[in-house]
Amino acid sequence: MKERTNDVFDENDERAVRLFSDLGMPRNLAKTLMYICQVNECRSTDIEQGADLRQPEVSVAMQQLRKRGWVTKKDLKKKGKGRPVHVYQPKTSLDEILTSFEEEKMQEMQSIKTNITELRDTIKGI
Repeated sequence: MKERTNDVFDENDERAVRLFSDLGMPRNLAKTLMYICQVNECRSTDIEQGADLRQPEVSVAMQQLRKRGWVTKKDLKKKGKGRPVHVYQPKTSLDEILTSFEEEKMQEMQSIKTNITELRDTIKGI
């Protein structure tokens, strides 16, 4: 059997995951994002072990990361029959992802402020 070592989270990684999560990002997405942005490429099983997630959680997170354009996927064919192995790579830097995430959150805040102002005006008329 081959020996394989996986990268695992340190305190800083866990803190970043917590902060992303506190800002509204699903925890499995934050963990997957933090893992994949620190490696050149990885397989789903690497993420599962390194980020301490189950396969379905990684699968859902990878779909979201790919949909946002933050991650790319390529298939590696196995010898013989069977499904190909998916290999993932970050498409953009963690800094660029944070900037995009920040912009989303700022838009959400503006929308909330607008709705509160509208609600305040509506209540005055009651």
